[in-house]
Amino acid sequence: MLLAAGIGLFMIGDAGVLAALLGVVVLGFAAARVPWRLAVRQVGIALPFLLLIVLVQGLVEGWGSALVVGLRILTLLALAGLVTLTTRAEALIDVVERALTPLKPLGVRPERIGMVVLMTIRFVPVLREHADAVRDAQRARGVERSFVFLTPLLVKTLRTADGLAQALDARGVDPGRAARQR
Repeated sequence: MLLAAGIGLFMIGDAGVLAALLGVVVLGFAAARVPWRLAVRQVGIALPFLLLIVLVQGLVEGWGSALVVGLRILTLLALAGLVTLTTRAEALIDVVERALTPLKPLGVRPERIGMVVLMTIRFVPVLREHADAVRDAQRARGVERSFVFLTPLLVKTLRTADGLAQALDARGVDPGRAARQR
């Protein structure tokens, strides 16, 4: 359903409709009784990237187009945050694996994609910690807000991903291996 919603959002080109849909998602957070601070944190980590995308879109295509793109992405991020906050990770992974099972004959490995989705969900808080650490380090150096924030965050994130990949390789973790050996 999240995939369908994402596709639907990218078919809508009216900023008013997109703003109304964002409002519906915000009401979803309220209905699910998600604390506002937690809801804002779900979207907040991607905000610097979203602002950069909107800025580039505005300079290249115009500010009306940038508003539409920004609302699409913000609504999708908020909706994804709502789904992940209100659904157990194991249930999400089960749905992904079941949905992709018919694609096995085409070489798709649902177990591997399920693992990637699980790791993505699990590492959002880690990315938040990285972002907070980079901001704290910059504040200690007297820099309050800057796009220079993105470079050290990206480096730190890539190092974490590389370390995780090495750890998985060292342990021989390959969710598709058992299926290939049959």
